[in-house]
Amino acid sequence: MDRGNTRDNAGMKLWPGARITEVAGTWPELLPRRSDYADLRQSWRLDILAGFTVAVVALPLALGFGVTSGMGATAGLVTAVVAGFIAAVFGGSSLQVSGPTGAMTVVLVPIVERYGVSAVYAVSVLAGIMVLVAGFAGFGKAVMYIPWPVVEGLTAGIGVVIMLQQLPLMLAVPKPAGENTLWVAVQTMQRASADSLPALTVAALTGVVMLVIQRVHRSAPAAIIAVVAMTLAAPLLDSPRIGELPSVLPHWQGLDLSGITSLFNAAIAVAALASLESLLSARVADGMSDVEPSKPDRELVGQGLANVFSGLFGGMPATGAFARTAVNIRSGARTRFAAALHAIVLLIGCWMAATWISRIPLAALAGVLVVTAVRMIERHAIQAILHSTTSDALVFVATFGITVFIDLITAVLAGIAISSILALRALAATSAVQLDEYATRDKVLAEQERALLHEHIAVFRMDGALFFGVAQQFLDHLTAQSDIRVLILRLDRVQMLDATGAYTLGQLVEDLHGRGVMVLLKGVKPAHLEILDAVGALSDITHRGHVFSDLDDAIEHARKHVLRHAQ
Repeated sequence: MDRGNTRDNAGMKLWPGARITEVAGTWPELLPRRSDYADLRQSWRLDILAGFTVAVVALPLALGFGVTSGMGATAGLVTAVVAGFIAAVFGGSSLQVSGPTGAMTVVLVPIVERYGVSAVYAVSVLAGIMVLVAGFAGFGKAVMYIPWPVVEGLTAGIGVVIMLQQLPLMLAVPKPAGENTLWVAVQTMQRASADSLPALTVAALTGVVMLVIQRVHRSAPAAIIAVVAMTLAAPLLDSPRIGELPSVLPHWQGLDLSGITSLFNAAIAVAALASLESLLSARVADGMSDVEPSKPDRELVGQGLANVFSGLFGGMPATGAFARTAVNIRSGARTRFAAALHAIVLLIGCWMAATWISRIPLAALAGVLVVTAVRMIERHAIQAILHSTTSDALVFVATFGITVFIDLITAVLAGIAISSILALRALAATSAVQLDEYATRDKVLAEQERALLHEHIAVFRMDGALFFGVAQQFLDHLTAQSDIRVLILRLDRVQMLDATGAYTLGQLVEDLHGRGVMVLLKGVKPAHLEILDAVGALSDITHRGHVFSDLDDAIEHARKHVLRHAQ
């Protein structure tokens, strides 16, 4: 997730803090409209400035991510141009800038290793169709349910993986075969030699120049300045270069669909990441600006189209880019024209400077990406999570570790699964079943009758949630009661009821009826009553009129039942 500059230069926290985005309600709202450019007449100067500024920042990143993915610098440039323009026009955010990102390279490296470069074009098209369908289906809002520790663990892990991916370029050695980034990095370091020193020097100097420039002037395009400096100094250091770029960029790319079925799982992973990163970036943009909030479903439509055409023109899958979006906003952009212009500027720049770009040292691009990756790992956010709760710390560490040692998609799924389990465990801890004291409506009852009632009538109150996580505990607690003839269940404080909880309640009623115990319910909420009726849990109780809204009425009914059987 290319978001390093988002935190440092914009002072913006990704999660929480971004404004809740709006969800598009109808299909026409998912398509471009004239109102997208309503403010352009007043803001065109700022939008043009922002477009040029973002293009300068995006150029080295596009080159670097293309090389790191294994597809080459050309693929990175094509993605920045094609996907950047289409996502700007069709996307749901007015200020989001899209293109190749570090997170996507983490997913693409094993795909390139396993299937080859040409397969990625088909993966991009297939993933784009999936994202497009998700947008029209209204799945954009789902990103709001991803826990913060998962996002931070994922981002920190991606930062580490991006750094490890740069080792072959930094050491000027052929990339070892393998899909696991950590294992490839170990193999790369074992192959390093004295011949690696020039490339390592270029990468280190690139990082130093970037850091110095940003300390002196934070808004200066440090990456492009560092790359230019290393390119000018390249004759002094024998370091591998990018090489010749095609004269026509981009160009129509034929797709090989013969093995499309084997690429389906890879496309799912790419589609999931493209959706997740783009929606998160759009939320960051919402929090940093006062323009119209982004529309998640339309953003998915735009990203889906961007990925389809990126693959068709020889590019790699794209997503919304955190750092470039932040630069766009800080540069004063007010409409989507700025993001679209950045793609046009990149295209023209590539035509005019293709020869110069071919001379850029690969190690310089590696140095840019290492600095970008370091900025992705925000120390303060990590400390906040690790010092918050044990559960949050566990989710963060698990997500981070799985990202580094296994892969990104597994990390997302595992992080969400662990968060869900821990959340249910915490929810179960807040639920309780306890015996409730009660008083009969008739205050002049004989002492003998009062003792009889308290011996044979029990009132239990259920607090919190009655769901599958506590259902068995609830059942065991109530069925352990003895010597009672009427059990009154107070459910007015139950905040959540699921199908398992409703089924368990039905089983409880059936079990107690079999033992000769009458069950009365008090304070069942209408929504919960619908669930109970849907699973057929309380048909007998409802039929007998044993559902009460007033506790006194329930106790009076129980009293008559006990006295009738005592005679």
